[in-house]
Amino acid sequence: MNMSMLRNITADNPRSLVKPVLYTTLANLVGLIPFALLVEAARLIFIPFIYPDTPLDSVRLWFVCGALAVSLVLLMACEVPAYRAQYRDAYSAAADGRSRLAEHLRKLSLGYLNKRDPGDLANRMVGDFSMLEHGISHLIPQMIGAAVMPVVALIGLSFLDWRLALSLFATLPVAILLVLLTSGIQRKLGSKHIRAKMDASSRLQEYLNGIRVIKAYNLTGERFVRLERSFKELMRQSIRLEGTIGPIVLSAIACVRAGLTLMIMAGVYLLTGGNLDVITFVAFLIIGTRIFDPLTTALAGYAEFRYLEQAGERIVQLLREPVMRGERQPPAIHDVVLKQVTFSYNDQPILRDVSVSMPAGSFTALVGPSGSGKSTILRLIARFYDPEQGMVTMGGEDVRAMDPEALLRKVSMVFQDVYLFQDTIAGNIRFGRSDATREEIEEAARLACCHDFILKLPNGYDTMVGEGGSTLSGGEKQRISIARAILKNAPIILLDEATASLDPVNEAEIQKAIDRLVQGRTLIVVAHRLKTVQHADQIVVLDHGRIVELGCHDELLSSNGLYARLWQRQHGAGEGCDSVKI
Repeated sequence: MNMSMLRNITADNPRSLVKPVLYTTLANLVGLIPFALLVEAARLIFIPFIYPDTPLDSVRLWFVCGALAVSLVLLMACEVPAYRAQYRDAYSAAADGRSRLAEHLRKLSLGYLNKRDPGDLANRMVGDFSMLEHGISHLIPQMIGAAVMPVVALIGLSFLDWRLALSLFATLPVAILLVLLTSGIQRKLGSKHIRAKMDASSRLQEYLNGIRVIKAYNLTGERFVRLERSFKELMRQSIRLEGTIGPIVLSAIACVRAGLTLMIMAGVYLLTGGNLDVITFVAFLIIGTRIFDPLTTALAGYAEFRYLEQAGERIVQLLREPVMRGERQPPAIHDVVLKQVTFSYNDQPILRDVSVSMPAGSFTALVGPSGSGKSTILRLIARFYDPEQGMVTMGGEDVRAMDPEALLRKVSMVFQDVYLFQDTIAGNIRFGRSDATREEIEEAARLACCHDFILKLPNGYDTMVGEGGSTLSGGEKQRISIARAILKNAPIILLDEATASLDPVNEAEIQKAIDRLVQGRTLIVVAHRLKTVQHADQIVVLDHGRIVELGCHDELLSSNGLYARLWQRQHGAGEGCDSVKI
């Protein structure tokens, strides 16, 4: 068991094992005292039978009985803190580890997170840490404590009779070698089982998240077959894992316990030859029947330990993913410039050599066909990603040199697809600024035109919102997200098609809220409906990841380019028609 294995099983926090291992080892050593006293009691009882002229030393025997009672109390005194250390430290380490991993995930780029299966990340956060809790509380302390006992027992028994001591532990190296030589097989099977378990969990999450779509399109049978297939694969891998590892572990345990047989055979041989006294032989019989219990537990635990180690390895790999770096504070000037920016998603080019300047306090609109890179520009400005080539600057400084969290304090974003947390209305608005007072929250809600509908809810601002905002309409969620942005009071506002999917009444309300939000700020808007941005200071027209036009509304219409065609197509399709997506 090397340091790498310990780091994996503890999610890169091996210090969490110090107290559990120390207390458990101490408890195991104290647990040897009753056996030593039983040997002494047996010796005192057998002496009068072997040597009839020697009377029973009842005083010493009563002393041994008293010491035995004291040792049981002492054992209890050691077992209680060991138990507490094992479980308290295990659950504390897992809780701290989950928080550390969640904080680490927050600092990773969205590019990395978008490549990962959300179900896999959730399983690492919950399932893998649950396995580590079990490993820290039930396996490692007991395994290390059990490994100390044979060494102590071998040394102690050697003083009684080194020949019987060696025969008792003669088969232990064979058992250890068997387990070690098959560790590669254990790891391979464990890896396949974990993958099957993660796939089953991901398919279940996908099934539950998409249950409305599945019902709407009558895809229940097809999707259930996919889910059922993953469950059956998990079943097969579970049977394969247990069916292969079980016989290996049982063979190793049989090898260990064969030492007792060898010791009895050696003892009988020595006893009949007159080279061993009965008392010593009885002592070995008493100790030999109990000494292998912790060893067999350790051998069985080692196979499970190797399996749990892979769960820890997955967590450690995620913890070692590089976070977005940067230490400088953003400048006080809030202009944004893209200089020859190139960016790809999964090797698919999205932006190609994009350069544009967005002055502080200006209104810039990004328009163009779907997939032209509009939303990507917003995410690069907020530094959800870093460009592959070129740079994004704020106040003339590269945002990659800035602390990502400090940079985000300068930016408020309102997305088209709003996500609200399973919290109260007030709690969701307060995400804009954690120290906001109730009065400030309500004022932000009034400015966002959502105060009135909030008051009509059953508990007003204290009404719980379903996960994702499922209990509210799209327009209501949008206005709450705008209230959140107003409360944040950031100097740069990024709007990602915030009114694209709303009905005219909600759009008018939200447009009023946006007008209040952007006053005196640098505003950058991804627009679907061109009429909402016709008064922008500049309109950037993108197509296939390149800027093809740049100017104000009238200039672009007169140039009769892509913008003019999109404008004519939208108005030709009818006011508010969503059939023409850009």
